[in-house]
Amino acid sequence: MEVEEIQNKGIWEDFLSGCKDKTFLSSWHWGEFNKMMGNKIWRLGVFNGNKLVGLALVSKIIAKRGTFLLIQHGPVILKNETYGTKQILGLLLKELKEIAEEENCSFIRMNPLWERNQENQDILKSFGFREAPMHANAYEAAWKLDITPPEDELLMNMRKTTRYLIRQTLKNQDITVEKSKELGGLETYQRLNEEVAKRQRFVPFSSEFIKNEFEVFSKNNQVLWFFGKYKGEVVAAALVVFWSGIGFYHQAASTAKYTNFSIPYLLSWEAIKEAKQRGCVLFDFWGYVDPKENPKHPWAGPTLFKMGFGGQPHLYLKTQDLPQGGGWVSSKKYWLTYLFEKLRKTKRGL
Repeated sequence: MEVEEIQNKGIWEDFLSGCKDKTFLSSWHWGEFNKMMGNKIWRLGVFNGNKLVGLALVSKIIAKRGTFLLIQHGPVILKNETYGTKQILGLLLKELKEIAEEENCSFIRMNPLWERNQENQDILKSFGFREAPMHANAYEAAWKLDITPPEDELLMNMRKTTRYLIRQTLKNQDITVEKSKELGGLETYQRLNEEVAKRQRFVPFSSEFIKNEFEVFSKNNQVLWFFGKYKGEVVAAALVVFWSGIGFYHQAASTAKYTNFSIPYLLSWEAIKEAKQRGCVLFDFWGYVDPKENPKHPWAGPTLFKMGFGGQPHLYLKTQDLPQGGGWVSSKKYWLTYLFEKLRKTKRGL
């Protein structure tokens, strides 16, 4: 086996199309997004002869808290009878450590979409990984819905209250949901997003971030805005990405002004129907936290909303950091980063 940089979009996307656990954060387009954000990237592939058996989209992140290599939702590795996950990861890490040293990075951070079990935890621990103080992308657990059944069946599988609220909003002529392929929807979305951020006390994605995300996926008709309106006023919005047979409910915001009308329920249902029409088999509601185990967590309320549509939780390994090992030693900057992020996590109540 050997590690090579992949220059061919078709090879990259074809491999991911055959993988089960994946998100668009491993896609070819997300690499383009990272370049638009000013991040240096590497698209690494592990080949067993001519067969691609694993890949990792690597980006160099330069932040005030430190410089590091980031692999979001990766590496993606095929289960192989000849070579195991540990051997494939070992090859990748050899290359990653060389890049980290050349780029003056203080650590490597990754959160592969691997099942959260002891075997996978032991694999990462054997290489010197430790649990990161902060998650990499609000997605160490996700709520996902199989959308292959007919619409009537999907409705019947919802929580009774969710189904009722959708039907009530459909009856209300003052409520509409509109879809848009235009970048101009960004300003409208950000107004809502900033309101939610102020209300819930978090730092929202920047307009540049969301603009670049929209633009890179819109080139291939893989993204839509959904706007929920009451009497013509936009009161709820979502940015949904459609990639590799999955609809991703990635960005969403709503005003507290008309909560009694339950407009986000109808908006989400319209997004699910759009995903079905596009041939998607899964709807990914993104981040999840168990509301019974963590009732005071900031995501507990949004998770209850998502659960109402039916579906299942998927738990993955916690985000992992590799601060040292294999011949290269990180600077003290990693531990400064660790303390900074630990304090920020505590402040946010995560």
